[in-house]
Order: sequence, then structure tokens, then C-alpha cells
Amino acid sequence: MISLLADGHILLEGVPGLAKTLSVKTLAQALDVPFSRIQFTPDLLPADLTGTLVYNPKTGEFDTRKGPVFASVVLADEINRAPAKVQSALLEAMQEKQVTLGQETYTLPKPFLVLATQNPIEQEGTYPLPEAQVDRFMLKLRVDYPTKDEERQILAQMSGVRLPEVRPVADAARILGLRDAVRMIYIDEKIREYVLDLVAATRRPEDYGLKVKELIAFGASPRAGLFLLQAARAHAFLQGRAYVTPEDVKALALDVFRHRILITYEAEAKEVTSEDLARKILETVAVP
Repeated sequence: MISLLADGHILLEGVPGLAKTLSVKTLAQALDVPFSRIQFTPDLLPADLTGTLVYNPKTGEFDTRKGPVFASVVLADEINRAPAKVQSALLEAMQEKQVTLGQETYTLPKPFLVLATQNPIEQEGTYPLPEAQVDRFMLKLRVDYPTKDEERQILAQMSGVRLPEVRPVADAARILGLRDAVRMIYIDEKIREYVLDLVAATRRPEDYGLKVKELIAFGASPRAGLFLLQAARAHAFLQGRAYVTPEDVKALALDVFRHRILITYEAEAKEVTSEDLARKILETVAVP
């Protein structure tokens, strides 16, 4: 919901069978917007996502065939199964909200949300996502196993005579209106400075008393600060507040920084993750 209201995209990481695909499909049904699912495979081509021009022998002209990316909610399932040229086909769509086919540029539907999934445990036959593409995801979420009580509820709901029905509760116009409201959420200058300090600490940790410089290869990009402010606004909106607090920033910082702090080989040897470093930064940087 935060990503939808803040006009961002999500990278979902989790082992198979955790209902990542079902969650995305359910979201699209609840919003009553066009939904498409793209199963990424090694033989997938960029045109399989964006579409292509097809020659029409009757007219002697090329007709435009739009691909599955022309939907409001796009599920890129197991995105790391396809090579980089296919993954990069999503870059223009994710960033510019448009697709170029031949000499024509087509605007994607509004809202436009990409949710990509990847399996973290099976790396054979996979292609790591290019850093330029990873940075375009607002949030990277780790989907973990449910608790015993949650799994008991799953078994009760999904093994009955009838599956739960999903009813639309909003439409595209409603979502766009809510986005306008989210942009009006007040952000104090001290909150902006706090976000700037968090981002700067990922690049120059020694300036904030952190001795982890040898563990960080590259810090977060300027896009991280923008996304963190947008996500914090959406979080405050969902909490019923018209202003952003430091708690809103801290609630989203891990999800924003998780895929943007690149660690060194020394960090890997010490089994230190980017999430560990992000937590240390959050604990160290002074809160306004």
C-alpha cells in the first residue's frame, strides 16, 4: 500500500510457496485495475514484455501489438531468471512510465506498479539484477515464513469448500486522488536533514562515528533519499497523520536501504549484510 500511494515499485524476495504471486494478484483484484503476470525465463525476449511491431500483409503497414507491461499492476515473477537485456526492458517502463515501440512512445496506464519477485536460495541459472534496475525499486521486501498461528489460518481459509472472494474496494481514479493527498503531507526541515544524514552515513560512515567504511563498497544513491521521504509520507498518511515523524522514516529505512548499500568482499567474509549495516546506521545517526 505504501508503494502504491508513493508511486514506487517493489522487489519481493522470498522462498517459493509464500504466496508472493497470490498477494500481488489479490491486490490487483481489490483495486479493480488491469493486472498482468509475466513469468521470467531464460528464453524470454524484451518484446515479450513491451510488445512489438507486426507486419500486416493486407495493409502493407506495421501494426502495434502491446505487451503485458501495459497494465496497472505488473507481476514480474522470478525476475532474476531472465538475462539482463530482458530485465532492462522494464527500465524505461518503471522510470518514465512509458514504452517506446519503433518510432512511437506509448504512455502506460495510471497507476502503474511493478512488483518483481526473486528466489534468494536458488542461484543456479539466474542472472543478478543490474544495479541500475535494482535502484529503481522503491522498496525491497523480504517475505519470511508465516508463524504457526498465521499458517493455521492459511490452512483454514485455503483448504475449504470455497476460496475467499476478493471484492474491489477502490479504482484507479481513487488511487490517483489518494496520491495527491499523500504529496500534501507536511515534512519538516529537520526530517529532511535526518534523511540526508541517513543517506550520507551510508557513503561516509566515518563522519558519523561508524567504523564500517571497509564493509561498504557503495552507499545509497540520491534516489534513496527521495524514495524514503515519499514512503514516509505514505506511512504517515496510513497512520492518519498530516505530518511526517522520525518514526515514519525509521519504519521504512531498512526497506529503502536494503538493496542500495553494496557491501565489500570483507563484509561477505564476516557475514555482514547490507541490512545489518543499515540497522547500525539507524542506531547511530541522531534522531531529531
